[in-house]
Amino acid sequence: MRAVVLTHTAPIESSPLRMLNRVVPQPGPAEVRVRIRCCAVCRTDLHVIEGELPTQRLPLVPGHQVVGIVDALGAACVSLTIGQRVGIAWLRHTCGTCEFCTRGQENLCESSLFTGYHADGGYAEYAVVPEAFAYELPDVFTDSDAAPLLCAGIIGYRALNRCNLPDGGRIALFGFGSSAHVVMRIALHRGCEVFVVSRGEDHRELARSMGASWVGGDAADMPAKVDSAISFAPVGRLVPASLATLRKGGTLALAGIYMTDVPVLDYERHLFYERDLRSVTANTRADGRALLTEAARIPIRPRVTEYAMDDANRALQDLKADRISGTGVLRIAAD
Repeated sequence: MRAVVLTHTAPIESSPLRMLNRVVPQPGPAEVRVRIRCCAVCRTDLHVIEGELPTQRLPLVPGHQVVGIVDALGAACVSLTIGQRVGIAWLRHTCGTCEFCTRGQENLCESSLFTGYHADGGYAEYAVVPEAFAYELPDVFTDSDAAPLLCAGIIGYRALNRCNLPDGGRIALFGFGSSAHVVMRIALHRGCEVFVVSRGEDHRELARSMGASWVGGDAADMPAKVDSAISFAPVGRLVPASLATLRKGGTLALAGIYMTDVPVLDYERHLFYERDLRSVTANTRADGRALLTEAARIPIRPRVTEYAMDDANRALQDLKADRISGTGVLRIAAD
């Protein structure tokens, strides 16, 4: 099979991903093999490729927003069938028995394994995944619609829950990439008001066109305080300014898997009056199922830019440079 492979970590500008021929993987017990149709690119892929996250495996096929068709079943598979369309997301294994798993916080499991990090992911023609960690996809979504929901959507959804947005409340989104534009659709559908802070004019224009009440490049220019905020930018120095936009009792959720250092906070200005600062760590499968159900009901149609599989380096270069409006999606197969 053809696969886009990382053999060494390096800045994406150096085009470190290589197209190689690899053996088609075989599913193990309780695993399914998926013939991949498309895979969305993600900023976490950049953190893996550029070595900002500790290297777990090389060579590695990146990618964890995978849409495809089940074409082989391992022994002991009980729920999926050959020919069924499924999604593969970041979380691919938990122990199921630790204190976190048994109380509904499997995203904190010490034995967690992740797609496109600990195991080969979706920048390839085939991938395997434990059956229990594959998502059945609603028919309302095209392949390209579904792919961004499998990480950008799921993490955005968890961040939205973590930021305690009240019904009909006001939320600020810092950064307006893949996750933020999915979150915005959900927030608007719930009757909330959305402010967007983004450094890119293309992103600001997209936010305006989608119905943001206020859009700007500086949080200090916001016309009012907000009940909740989500920072999608992996830039710690933005945290104090984000906290300063909150009303009393407000919550800021940090949605990234990686962030630069957060500077010293002023207690009274940033945290007093019961303002909360909360991180977001991966997702649970329940998050994924809930997001797909709500997104199908709305329904959400993510803004996507498609790239050929051979153009994976360019897609990630465009992502890093904020040249993608919405989400970049690698087209792996035409059918």
